[in-house]
This record gives sequence, C-alpha cells and structure tokens, in this order.
Amino acid sequence: MFNCYLFKTTSGYCAMASKPHPPLMKKHSQSDLVSRLKTRKILGVGGEDDDGEVHRSKLSQMLGNDIKYQVREPVGLRLWIVISALTFTVMALMALVCPNQLYEVVFEEEINKTSISIRLYGGALLSLSLILWNGVYAQEKVIIQWTLLSEACYFAVQFIVTSVTLVEMGSFPNAAILLLLSRVLFLLVTLFYYYHLGRGRPKKI
Repeated sequence: MFNCYLFKTTSGYCAMASKPHPPLMKKHSQSDLVSRLKTRKILGVGGEDDDGEVHRSKLSQMLGNDIKYQVREPVGLRLWIVISALTFTVMALMALVCPNQLYEVVFEEEINKTSISIRLYGGALLSLSLILWNGVYAQEKVIIQWTLLSEACYFAVQFIVTSVTLVEMGSFPNAAILLLLSRVLFLLVTLFYYYHLGRGRPKKI
C-alpha cells in the first residue's frame, strides 16, 4: 500500500506518493537460537538431561521448589515401599516391646544377657521405617533412590550378621534360615526397583 504525503510549494500543495516499505524479515541467527534455548531452560520448558528427566525450571530452583517433573516409575514401586515400611515398623515395635521373645523365635534359644542391644536394634529399625514412610510420598527421584538404597544396605548387613551369628552358634534353626531367605528376596526386589528407577523415562504430559 502506498503512503501519500502533502508538501507545500510556491504554487500550492503537491501530493507525493512514497514507495511501500519492504516487510521486516525475521532473523534466525545463531545468537537468537542460543537466546531462545536459554529462555526455554530458565522457564523449564522442554529438554531432557542424560537421565531422561525434563529440565527443572531455574525459577523454581530460585524459589526453593525442589519438586521435579514426574518420572515413569516401575510398576508396584509405591506398593513395595509401603510393604517395606510396614514390615520395618512391625519388626521395630516387636524388638522394642518384647526383645527376648523375638530373639527366641529367630534363633530358637533363650537369651540370658540383657535385652538392651535388641531394643537399640528396634530403635534403629524404627528410625529406618520413618525414612521408608517418607519415601512413600516423595516425588523427587533422588529421594526415592536413596530410600531404596538404604533399605538394600540394611538387608545386606542383616544377612551378613545373621549368617556369621549362625556359624558361630553352630546351629541353623528353620526360622533363621527362613529369615535369611527372606532377606535375600527383599534385597533382590529392592535392587530391582533401584536399578529400573534410575533408568526411568519422564512421563509425557
């Protein structure tokens, strides 16, 4: 479209048409591309890291929001954490309330020493159960991974300690053997979830 301008001359006014301005062309330079990528990263829009997680918004980090985008969890992960937390809680309460009976059930012999060591074991087990209960509602993948890793370490240590104790005693009660087998099973399941959670892909929204 032409623009018309009026200007005054000695003989009167004269109209003059000007040529249209060419349309502005968008610049797709390298600097513009880098700027757009930085803006998307700051806003937390799109993009994945090497672990397959969506980039967390820099604004949310500055505001103290540590909740990341949800990742694809292995099937049954939350149920397994609930079962583990419930098991740890029950065992802890049994060790605190009736330590002698718990020892006699596992090793099939009466305990003559003080039960303070078993009660301390129950207290440590109760503390670990609180970590597991927190992992049930946790959204951060790293928190869930550390929860599973703590659980796996406990199962491994308990298996080693129980095995050494049975060898020193020279007897292998059925209850103790069953306990060892259950610790191996729990350890394998926990490591399975820990491994697959680390390889999880983010959910597409």
